[in-house]
Amino acid sequence: MYKKEFDNLLKQNKTFSAYMFYGQSTYMVEHYASLIAKSFSCDEDIEKVYFDEYNFRDIKNKLLQNSLFASNNILIVKVDKKIDKKEVKELIEASMQNPISTLIFACLGDSDFKNMALAFTKKLEKDFEAICIRFFLPFDSEALKILGDYSNTNNISIDNSSLNHLYFMHKQDLNFCINDLRKLSILNESISTKVIDNHCFGITTISMEDFLHNLISGKHIGKDLYYLLEEGVNEIFLLTQVTSFVQQLFMISAYARTIGNPDPKEILGFTPPKLIWEKKSKLAINIKPEKYLEMLDFLLELELEFKTSKVKEPNLYLQASLRKFSALFG
Repeated sequence: MYKKEFDNLLKQNKTFSAYMFYGQSTYMVEHYASLIAKSFSCDEDIEKVYFDEYNFRDIKNKLLQNSLFASNNILIVKVDKKIDKKEVKELIEASMQNPISTLIFACLGDSDFKNMALAFTKKLEKDFEAICIRFFLPFDSEALKILGDYSNTNNISIDNSSLNHLYFMHKQDLNFCINDLRKLSILNESISTKVIDNHCFGITTISMEDFLHNLISGKHIGKDLYYLLEEGVNEIFLLTQVTSFVQQLFMISAYARTIGNPDPKEILGFTPPKLIWEKKSKLAINIKPEKYLEMLDFLLELELEFKTSKVKEPNLYLQASLRKFSALFG
């Protein structure tokens, strides 16, 4: 199941004995795991098991037993490696056997959790017993709405332009953005772009926006590409960022050719910083329409290679592929 379907179930106050959250967005996984846990009980009654603390027998026993100090038995299990499907199935059954127990898997990192997800069958979902939700990276407009809602809920005074600045500084990583908003909230002042620059630091020394622009423009990107990957940027994440950037350029180009002056609010759903938008619009309009299809075909084929076959050296392979991309289309 995906986020939108699950949100509809939440609005209907549907509950389950076991939940599993996984996917590309770490923020979404952790946010929903916490949201569901708190819907059943208060913080002090929620037990958390972190990564290497995972022990199948201990967790199963906890789910089968009633809590001595609370009316609900809520267990969040955070894992960064897949758990055997048979064990997951037994833990789901244990949570179903005890009406006060709720099991929540928060699966983080780049491991393949699809085998775990198979334990959450359609029948369990239909009977409101156990459910598995997969998250994808939110669109920029959705991510900025999340940040805006967080700011409003926590009475943080920040305008849209400054929020966009923080978001792109952290190359669209919601976890880092939320952490910085928490930090900035103690200043008890209006948060401007200048305040952000004075107190926050981007998670990479390379500007993602500049890198993507240079890649599409055919400029030399070898050094920046190397440093991005050396600084820990995930290969699949970087590839999806390139694809998303090309898709945005295509939407800008199509809008300009059919309607007129590109309106960022209508095209992207939000307004980026002025200089970023002007630079992106100029690049988009200068690319011939037929070239967009070729670019997207190349990127989707590359993504398929990463996700369906075992690329022995993903770092080196991506570097070579993006250099080829830049040479072909820049």
